[in-house]
Parts: sequence; C-alpha cells; structure tokens
Amino acid sequence: MKRTCIYIFMIIFLLMSQLTPDKVNAEEYQGSVSAVGAILMEQESGRVLYEKEAHEPMRIASITKIMTAILAIESGKMEETVKISSNAEGTEGSSIYLTAGEEITLEDLVYGLMLRSGNDAAIAIAEHVGGSVEGFVYMMNDKADELGMTNTAFANPHGLDDHEEHYSTAYDMAQLTKYAMENEQYREISGTKTYRSEAEDRYRVFNNKNRLLTQLYRYSTGGKTGYTKRAKRTLVSTATKDELDLIAVTINAPSDWHDHMSLFEWAFDTFELKELVKKGKVTQLKDDYFKDRLLAEYEFEYPLSQEELDDVTTRLLLYKPPADDRWEKEGYPYPIGTYQVELSGDVIGIIPLKYMEDQNAEKSFWQSIKDKIFMITGVKDHG
Repeated sequence: MKRTCIYIFMIIFLLMSQLTPDKVNAEEYQGSVSAVGAILMEQESGRVLYEKEAHEPMRIASITKIMTAILAIESGKMEETVKISSNAEGTEGSSIYLTAGEEITLEDLVYGLMLRSGNDAAIAIAEHVGGSVEGFVYMMNDKADELGMTNTAFANPHGLDDHEEHYSTAYDMAQLTKYAMENEQYREISGTKTYRSEAEDRYRVFNNKNRLLTQLYRYSTGGKTGYTKRAKRTLVSTATKDELDLIAVTINAPSDWHDHMSLFEWAFDTFELKELVKKGKVTQLKDDYFKDRLLAEYEFEYPLSQEELDDVTTRLLLYKPPADDRWEKEGYPYPIGTYQVELSGDVIGIIPLKYMEDQNAEKSFWQSIKDKIFMITGVKDHG
C-alpha cells in the first residue's frame, strides 16, 4: 500500500511540474503601456494576462513596503506597542513624522506605511519585528525565496535608493501581491482610504496616496504607490469586478494611473472567470468501480476569453484498481486520480480526486486528515 501511494504522489508531482497556468498565452492587449516593466495577473489562478519586460530586475521604490507590511502582519505583533528610535525618526523621504521616544502600535505603523508610505514607519517596523533593520531585511529575502521571487533582492524595508542590491521585477511583485491578498488584514489595510491613529499622546490621520482607490477607479481595491529619483514612478494595484480579481504592476511608468485603468478595463471586457471543474461528486462515469464514488475536493476556476472556451479540455486520469480486494482491506489511495485541465495543450490545473467508500460521505480532504490523526492518537472529536 505504501508503495502504491508513493507511485500516486510521484504521478501527481510529475503532473504538477507541467502546470503552466501563468504562461498560457492570453488575448493580446492592443493598448499602449508607458511603463518600462509591467504585468497584469489574475489573482486566484496567477494567470498572466499581459506582460512587458515582466522578468527584468529594476529598482522598485516604495512598493517594497508590501513585503514590509505582510511580514509585520504575519508576525502576530500588530497589537504590540512600538517605541520609536532616533534611527527611525531620522529616516529621509516620505514620513508620518514619528519622533524618538514616542509609542505607537505596530498596527498604526503599518497603516502609516501603506497609506502614507512612511519611510520612518518602515524602519520602526523593521526594528520591532526583525530586532534590527538587518534582521528584518534577512526576513524579507527569506520570504522572497519562499514565494519564488527569483529575481528579487531586498536591502531595506522602504525602497529608498540607498543600496545597489535592492530590486525586483513586475512578475515577482505580482506574485508577492497575490500572496499578500490572501491575508484578510492585509486586504483591509491596502483597501483603506482614510485611517485615524488615536495614540494616547498623539492623533494622526492617514489619507491613502493611491488615487486609483480614492478618486480615479471605482473597481480599485487597494495597492501601493512608489517613487524615487532612480526608480521613477512604481505602482501595484488591485481591482475586482464580476468576481474577477486582478493585480497590475508597473515599474518606471510616467503614466501609471492610466496604464492600470486601461489594463483593468481591457481585462474586465475580455475575460470571465469560468468554473471548469465543479466541487463534489464526479458524475457521468461509465466504469462501475468508480461510478458515483469519486469526489473532486475543490472547484477549479480560470479566467478565459470567449474565444478560448473551445480550446479547453479536461482529462480524467485514474489509478487502475487491483484485481483483488487489497484496496478494500488496506484502504484506498489518495488521490485515486486527477482531473487534468488543459488550455490549447498546456496544463492549467490539476484537481485531486478522492474515492468515497460511503457514497453519502462527501467529506473534505482536511477532514479526512483530521480523522486519521484522531484515529492514530486515539483522540475523538468530543475530546
């Protein structure tokens, strides 16, 4: 049985290695983009809908702060009070005007970081979360490695041009934003237009600098602005319409607001999120062994243009049942097969399938894992 499961997971691994959801050619955008580097990505699938020099490393200015913000949020210290150092107070550039010795919550600092692009807030966050700026920068690069940001190097928490080895790409920043947008608190902060910080000794109001969110674009859900003399204008923004969630990144873009709005409008007009595999019992199977016994444990949706619908195919790949009753005695392998979804011959999705011994027991994979843990440890659901 163990050998069978190993074979199954080897098959899944090989299939996953072919997965190219972000590399399938989309409809061609006919507009112009002022940015030197740019990308438009659908958030859930990671499909790249448009790109321009998207993998070219460039200076990124304050969109760096997306990484700073998500690390602060994930630290679990948002309610903690931070005592501001003289090092933070003296940070050049955009500021929320922190003073050495004052105390402010980490949460307030993250709002000041994202809405007002406070470089002093970035240093204060780094010192509190990382123990030092150097320690925090190590955390930033470690997280970048974890997220597969292969053309990125961080040297500070704010994006100022004080190091040569501080850069990223439009693609890497879209990947970071995709990850960050999975966090509810990040989404809330990124999409906040105005925030009031009510520390005991000082009252501040932060108005978001992202004009797409505050003035220009009704479908905007957040993002981060940036500018330095060397990086020029950089911008990450997110937008949602009709359940289609988009991420746009532009680097060195003289007309970044227009770039983002035009790309968003084109995508909303061109693509629709389609459900290609339904969650639940797999129907229309002729094989008596598997009929009414297979469960797709989650749905699979993908952004497609109308012209691409005919190019989508799904393949059901199942493990061949043994001739004896081995599975009935030892347990059914998981996954027992997969739905493989292809667009124009490229694999865009692989959905694992579970064999249901009880046709009425459509439990999730994680519930099944939980049950197995309970069985192994002897712990019951009721404790």
